[in-house]
Amino acid sequence: MEMQPLKSAEGGETDEKERKRVSAPKKEKSVLQGKLTKLAVQIGKAGLLMSAITVIILVLYFAINNFVMEKRPWMPECTPIYVQYFVKFFIIGVTVLVVAVPEGLPLAVTISLAYSVKKMMKDNNLVRHLDACETMGNATAICSDKTGTLTTNRMTAVQCYVGDVHYKEIPDPGVIPPKSLDLLVNAISINSAYTSKILPPDKEGGLPKQVGNKTECGLLGLVLDVKRDYQPIRNQIPEEKLYKVYTFNSVRKSMSTVIKLPDGSFRMYSKGASEIVLKKCSHILNEIGEPRVFRPRDKDEMVKKVIEPMACDGLRTICVAYRDFPSDPEPNWDDENNILSDLTAICIVGIEDPVRPEVPDAIQKCQRAGITVRMVTGDNINTARAIAIKCGIIHPGEDFLCIDGKEFNRRIRNEKGEVEQERIDKVWPKLRVLARSSPTDKHTLVKGIIDSTMADQRQVVAVTGDGTNDGPALKKADVGFAMGIAGTDVAKEASDIILTDDNFSSIVKAVMWGRNVYDSISKFLQFQLTVNVVAVIVAFTGACITQDSPLKAVQMLWVNLIMDTFASLALATEPPTESLLKRRPYGRNKPLISSTMTKNILGHGVYQLIIIFTLLFVGEKIFDIDSGRNAPLHSPPSEHYTIIFNTFVMMQLFNEINARKIHGERNVFDGIFRNPIFCSIVFGTFAIQIVIVQFGGKPFSCQPLDLEKWMWCVFLGLGELVWGQVIASIPNSNLRFLRRAGQLTQKDELPEEDANEENEEIDHAERELRRGQILWFRGLNRIQTQIEVVNTFKSGTSFQGAGALRRQSSTTSQTQDVTNVSSPSHVSLSNALSSPTSTTAATAPPTTGQC
Repeated sequence: MEMQPLKSAEGGETDEKERKRVSAPKKEKSVLQGKLTKLAVQIGKAGLLMSAITVIILVLYFAINNFVMEKRPWMPECTPIYVQYFVKFFIIGVTVLVVAVPEGLPLAVTISLAYSVKKMMKDNNLVRHLDACETMGNATAICSDKTGTLTTNRMTAVQCYVGDVHYKEIPDPGVIPPKSLDLLVNAISINSAYTSKILPPDKEGGLPKQVGNKTECGLLGLVLDVKRDYQPIRNQIPEEKLYKVYTFNSVRKSMSTVIKLPDGSFRMYSKGASEIVLKKCSHILNEIGEPRVFRPRDKDEMVKKVIEPMACDGLRTICVAYRDFPSDPEPNWDDENNILSDLTAICIVGIEDPVRPEVPDAIQKCQRAGITVRMVTGDNINTARAIAIKCGIIHPGEDFLCIDGKEFNRRIRNEKGEVEQERIDKVWPKLRVLARSSPTDKHTLVKGIIDSTMADQRQVVAVTGDGTNDGPALKKADVGFAMGIAGTDVAKEASDIILTDDNFSSIVKAVMWGRNVYDSISKFLQFQLTVNVVAVIVAFTGACITQDSPLKAVQMLWVNLIMDTFASLALATEPPTESLLKRRPYGRNKPLISSTMTKNILGHGVYQLIIIFTLLFVGEKIFDIDSGRNAPLHSPPSEHYTIIFNTFVMMQLFNEINARKIHGERNVFDGIFRNPIFCSIVFGTFAIQIVIVQFGGKPFSCQPLDLEKWMWCVFLGLGELVWGQVIASIPNSNLRFLRRAGQLTQKDELPEEDANEENEEIDHAERELRRGQILWFRGLNRIQTQIEVVNTFKSGTSFQGAGALRRQSSTTSQTQDVTNVSSPSHVSLSNALSSPTSTTAATAPPTTGQC
């Protein structure tokens, strides 16, 4: 069987790497992920250093004390005892490391995210990517679509001009002249696509469903509002009886339908953009429903007094008109210019896509929370501005920009037509409304805001979209929201969160949950770092002074279980409150540990250390018991060290209640009973602690305590709550030296692929498969070569043997680069495959010098 040699690193391997680099998806860390990774590395290094120093000091102290100070000789029979001491020192060092490293941090993040995602589903947020949840808590800007998100995506008639009267609300049918009302109802019912209709709501109490063209549905809604029904009219004149239809197009900007009346004459109903249709009107219906002459100056006055005020209110104006034709001679229906002229105006209707009732309040909450809301829409600028005012995105008198896509591109592009970041930086801070925008404009705006470095904190941008064209902007955004009802599959695939109700207020809930995730992680960190600092210092100092850790290995692991698993469950499941929306977003660069958290960690750490060291060095005098210090190697548990352990755990339990607040709030019990998981864990931990102390015995190094000593332990633990109030009174100004812990720098924010192109992301399964193939080919190649070598030696031809050895050397060099990518297990396998050669070399007779 002939095997082809593997490609060398200079050839196919390089090409393969290049292909992988191109095809590999760009995996950026989320903001919180990056901060937590950096903080975990910092804590891990500190813990490793402390544990190493602890072991070294214990070993040196033991060695110097025994073999230098007391000048004892190393006796072989004492070696097992010495080894036991060294093992004990090693266990203490490992315990310090275990306590120092925050193993519960990933668990807390996972629990918090999973809990939030489950709850967000009830708030109509379907989270597709977990990290989007916490990223949303840092959002500083939201670029929102208008139709369907800020508005209901339901065209509704809200104003009308009929019978020479401008009604700001839809009037009662009794006020409208009967002739005008009949003409209006017939014109709308017949002169609209019969596929457009209004159906009863799906749910009781809901809004009626609009099917078909939204504008026509708005006009049909007007028919229902004036207590008439369009369906009987359509049944009387079905679609096949319509004599002639001029469909709507962008040139006509109107639609007309001709019907034949019973007397043989014809009537044409027309509707369309008011400025277009009014120009073709020569008459208008007066206050009694009779036609009167409609002069050019009347048209100008109509535009100023009716159409412009409606447009300024964000309404789309539609003019409904009609014209009668004689039966003889029949008009030339192909002469469209003559047919669509000399019309009689019936009514002007102002329709709008109304703002969702909950949107203004939601946008106000966003602005209070430090989030800038921008509207990016395809509507004209007047309508967009009017809707933005109704929503509360812009307020009269403020310094803001409302521009259309054409003006936006003129401002951000240079003479060559290229987008410049400096130019975008001049536009986006004041931009609030971008009208007549294309998908490219939306993507450019989002990218420009994200890439901007003009502010201290980089912007975190959320984007909403529903169409296929919104895909690029949704993908580029830090968090993309797709509409669950109106959204296309492409938009949903590009998004991070899907709004199942297409509602902007759901975005506010996502912000609230995102901030709650961030706060939950911070609460857990505040609690865990306090325990970390105290436990490490106690273990280190106690070990160095008394040759033994006051907290034994099993006890430390129980404390570790409390502060990792249980605390992450308790603190990561706190429900969010409205107060989360009353502060500014954290931003990308803000450190994970705030000055308030630093103050709490150090303050509670000092209290706990004072209590522990007091009990350690004078506890036996306070409680009148035997000292547990300097006990022999296998001595039974002491009451002294049990009190220290019990007090330490009690302080952690009560400090867990303090850790619920991370912004300096005084009432740490606020909302505690809204979280049954927290209460269950605190009481459960207390119950288990009683069992461990009273019945733990030697495995837990515990001596049972009487009631008085238990009361003292609980009292010292309760002191944490009182001490927490003292700490809350201390100002933060002088406590900035720990604030950079977990802070991301500009370098940290770069994606891994950009920072180091060689570390391309390759799918793990694919990499393992490739290694397996490499090993298989290497094994076959080598076996083949070795069989050739054996055959050569058998034949006794030295020349052929040398040639075979050269071929083996060549094959080995070809596979040398491949060996470097193999894991240790693969290397050992390759050695096993090449064992015949290795064995031959190993069993060669040694020379005299080696012996």
